[in-house]
Amino acid sequence: MMRVLIVGCGYVGLPLGRELVRQGHAVFGLRRSATADAELQSAGLKPLHADITKPETLAALPRAFDWVVHCAASGGGGVEDYRQLYLGGTRHLIEWLGGAALRKYVYTSSTSVYGQDDGSWVTESDATEPPTETGRVLVETEALLRSAVKEKNFPAVILRVAGIYGPERGFWFKQLLSGEARIEGNGERFLNMIHRDDVVGGIIAALENGKPGEVYNAADDEPVRQFDFFAWLAQRLGRAMPPSLPPEPDVLRKRGVTNKRVSNRRLKDELGYQFSFPTFREGYAVEIERLLER
Repeated sequence: MMRVLIVGCGYVGLPLGRELVRQGHAVFGLRRSATADAELQSAGLKPLHADITKPETLAALPRAFDWVVHCAASGGGGVEDYRQLYLGGTRHLIEWLGGAALRKYVYTSSTSVYGQDDGSWVTESDATEPPTETGRVLVETEALLRSAVKEKNFPAVILRVAGIYGPERGFWFKQLLSGEARIEGNGERFLNMIHRDDVVGGIIAALENGKPGEVYNAADDEPVRQFDFFAWLAQRLGRAMPPSLPPEPDVLRKRGVTNKRVSNRRLKDELGYQFSFPTFREGYAVEIERLLER
């Protein structure tokens, strides 16, 4: 049994905690306020309260954890929010946990750190030159963790997570349902996705088998072109295909839109992870079923 701390018990952190409790671990969930305490407790987690952007709030908390997962989300904030939560929060967690008998620390980064836009396959060894400032903050945060591994023997593992979908979540899915979806040009751009349950599974695989200092991509088996994704989804839902709009280079550049295919080979080969939803088809079939049952 491991004592586990989950920093950020939201869309990913709460089901992660529930699964770790099911596996017999003692799990603590860290949030800024007590508003979700009842939800955490019903999942078997012990609530803790602190704001990782304010290191003084961490001081009174217990530090005796075997595993720590940092999966706090910015909630779509801007560059300064990213800098405070990811870069600053990570620095404070490293300092707070320093000297503790920590076995593994998993940080959920993002595949948005890859700036490739030629449709090529990218692996963990490819360049991380994102086109947005928020993406560059994530690259800085990863660099901070890698330095801590080398200089402080801090057992950090980095998981770069693709676009998450699942219960009540899925940007393009919601766009199609609301009639707001638009295909960018000819829809040739690749989308990289992963079901929330596989994010949970990937984090657990990284806790169990990940090597400190290493990076693993968490994306499903099949990057899909935007047109093909909408075609499948529209057919399953009995909806019309979204209209196509000419690409607006300035808008796409501002959004930091990229075009790449993210490889998950290391996650599967080195960590032994087997996907519950290998492609968007299996995952969205479940979500469509859930939608129809309402």
